[in-house]
Amino acid sequence: MPIFILALSQAIDFKIFYAITTFLIIHLLVYPASNGYNSYIDRDETPIGGLEKPPMPTKALFHLTLLMDLLAVSFSFFLINKLFSVCVFAYILASRAYSSKQIRLKKYPIIGFLIVVVFQGAFTFLMCSIGITNSELTFNSANIYIMIACSLQIAGAYPLTQIYQHKEDYADGVITLSYKLGYKGTFIFTALMFGICNLFYFLYFKEIEKINQFYTLQAFFIPILIFFFYWFFKVIKNNSAANFKNTMRMNTIATICMNSCFIILYLLNH
Repeated sequence: MPIFILALSQAIDFKIFYAITTFLIIHLLVYPASNGYNSYIDRDETPIGGLEKPPMPTKALFHLTLLMDLLAVSFSFFLINKLFSVCVFAYILASRAYSSKQIRLKKYPIIGFLIVVVFQGAFTFLMCSIGITNSELTFNSANIYIMIACSLQIAGAYPLTQIYQHKEDYADGVITLSYKLGYKGTFIFTALMFGICNLFYFLYFKEIEKINQFYTLQAFFIPILIFFFYWFFKVIKNNSAANFKNTMRMNTIATICMNSCFIILYLLNH
């Protein structure tokens, strides 16, 4: 959702119908189907996503995800445009390749990480922009900067979502980047990714001559940084602090701050 709102805030010209339709297709069909399929394949018994005790998935869930995928691509084609439907279809294929037992890209620490970073970051910004504006996105320097920033933002956040699942993932044959980095290494890597991400946000807002909006972004980063370092120091003292509860706290704080920030940017620009 933060990347959708960011794309909306930076869209120069759009119609409400396309913005709402794009939001509904992505958030009520594409994302839930992706999460549902992943749950069906992994059959998690330990905390996953926002669920501390996930229910055991059934075959009906698998069929429902297929129906939702079909509806997502169909609605994208008929209600928005062909290019947006191609983007949605590509996102679905990447998601399935990441989770499926046959391909299982998630079991490879680098490839799995890159798939998530590209498709949930830059590609999602591209997909949302195409849907919101019902037109192609121009690949100028400003848009390249912001797409890189989106991917780096995911690159920083994603390993933290894996940090409490090292044992469960390893038992399932999945070697995540977070597992390879270790607990402390995951936090250091995240800090590095967010630092570079911030650089590209600076380059973007400087390019479009709205540097004040970059400073607005910094203000909303402060609560995230405070909890990040608080959590990091707790993990340094005891690895047990790298748990589901703290992961959800970090995710909630980051989501609220980023959504709020990008909503303000939308109001400033429109």
